[in-house]
Amino acid sequence: MIPQPRFLPLSAKEGKQMGIDQFDIILVSGDAYVDHPSFGTALIGRVLWDAGFTVGIIAQPDWKSTADFTALGAPRLFFGISSGNVDSMVNNFTPNLKRRSDDVYSPGRIPRRPDRATIVYTNRVHELFPGIPVVIGGIEASLRRFAHYDYWQDKVRQAILADAPTDLLAFGMAELQMVEIARRLATEEPVSSLRDIPGTAYRVDLAEWRSREKEGVVELPGYAEVSSDKVAYARAFALHYHEQEPVSGRPVAQPHPKTVVIQNPPARPLTTEELDHIYELPFSRLAHPSYREPVPALEPVQFSVTSHRGCFGACSFCALTHHQGRIIQSRSIASIVREVTRMTKMKAFRGIVQDVGGPTANMFGMSCPRWATAGPCHDKQCSPACPTLDTSHRQQCELLEALRAIPGVKRVFIGSGIRFDLVMADDSGYLPLICEHHVSGHLKVAPEHIARNVTRIMNKPGREMFDRFRKKFAALQEGKERRQYLLPYFMSGHPGCTIPDMVELAEYIRTNQLYTEQVQDFTPTPMSVSTCMYYTGLDPFTLKPVHVPRGHEKRIQRAMMQYRDPKNQELVAEGYRIAGKTPSAGPGSGSPSGDNPRASRQFAKWTGRREK
Repeated sequence: MIPQPRFLPLSAKEGKQMGIDQFDIILVSGDAYVDHPSFGTALIGRVLWDAGFTVGIIAQPDWKSTADFTALGAPRLFFGISSGNVDSMVNNFTPNLKRRSDDVYSPGRIPRRPDRATIVYTNRVHELFPGIPVVIGGIEASLRRFAHYDYWQDKVRQAILADAPTDLLAFGMAELQMVEIARRLATEEPVSSLRDIPGTAYRVDLAEWRSREKEGVVELPGYAEVSSDKVAYARAFALHYHEQEPVSGRPVAQPHPKTVVIQNPPARPLTTEELDHIYELPFSRLAHPSYREPVPALEPVQFSVTSHRGCFGACSFCALTHHQGRIIQSRSIASIVREVTRMTKMKAFRGIVQDVGGPTANMFGMSCPRWATAGPCHDKQCSPACPTLDTSHRQQCELLEALRAIPGVKRVFIGSGIRFDLVMADDSGYLPLICEHHVSGHLKVAPEHIARNVTRIMNKPGREMFDRFRKKFAALQEGKERRQYLLPYFMSGHPGCTIPDMVELAEYIRTNQLYTEQVQDFTPTPMSVSTCMYYTGLDPFTLKPVHVPRGHEKRIQRAMMQYRDPKNQELVAEGYRIAGKTPSAGPGSGSPSGDNPRASRQFAKWTGRREK
């Protein structure tokens, strides 16, 4: 077994220097190769190498040529293909469908990723290496494993397995699946027999599907039906949404014109010991030395730490339920301390741990006794109100205190967002602790909206909870010379949101002197509840109608979030007329801190923003 190298090889020459004539596995990615655990290709590559397999990487290949795809030769076992850390369509286009001019996952920000990268790369590999097994994965493939609404073409597309010439799809985080695939192919088991691996999807031809036993399989309305009938699409979404738990999930099948796509139940959650082992693999936390320009996506996460996976928040606009799941998988405090201690030995480390967290930073260590035996409840969402869910922040407080005590560490920040409803449900002293030691100038929270009907559809805490949190946070700022500020994330254009709702939100922001630095226009991405609502105009779980803002209305809603911009004044005025209000009673064009210019200047200092 060849020891883990400082960097996984990007060239045949690097492989030969390690004594490798043929790689066991070749990973193809739309990202530059950054050897950091936040980058999926590096993570999977390290895990496979740790399992005893040699891995080569083809990063950002030129899909218009064959040279990059053939540079490493043919792998002994299989190709693993991913669009990269992000969905290629989300990465390449703005919410307004304008093509982006740069890519932070590329050296020098130069775009090198094709649209629908997973399909493009898979077609190239299949053409050049017929007979070599191909496994697709990553966020793009994972969230396209059933027929899905495609915002960029404004239509329902087939499941990616029906479009890409691949053998298997590994969904979710995929370490267990990829190692199992490699081990079984290494025993010369044919890839066509690998149909029983949790966390994978595959396809069968129509004749086999008609003849096979279907007991225990959830059959969705087929592509022909969901692409022409929005009620059928909503029904199909609800059916597969409820099968995404590793303990209780059943196989799910969806017929397509030429094939049937079958998803196995999700892979089991990783244990604490398994997570510890993965994140303590010898990542260099650097971009590959062959790059002459920096990869911008590395800088904000280089000295960050993943403490856990999963999120039980189940926000409607987020697809994490379909990717990482609702079960929280936490690392041990000792392992995270060891990882940060190693970071302090790096020359570039300046004493600042940029972030300690996961999808939601303050879910670290939270658990429910049902998860191991029955999985999360089907008939209700996990929430602080549930008596069996442990929402104590005790373990995270212990973790943060342990990290502060490491020699060479000056500050430990929480850069990920936190759930303020969890903070309000716990009296462990978490908020005072993080305000004292772990918040720089601002604390990120994501109320997303404050109108009751919108937050209900988003599956977010309501205005009353956010108001309580704001007041508690403000009380902790009293007497401080250097005040901290909330940096709330808000969203416009979400299903269920009307123009009067946006006027209400804009007035709330002005009245409470909040800041709208982080504003997002809803973008329909595959396999989120909100995207299903956007396409169908229906709540998939009740089939009741939902208002969907589109076109000009969506532009007005966006303008309400940026009411200080003079370019938006006509749209803002139109929004007020539609809401039956007068602009003079609502937001104006003054400074973001209303009547407190000193606070405005201090906030600008924290955020690096210059007031005009």
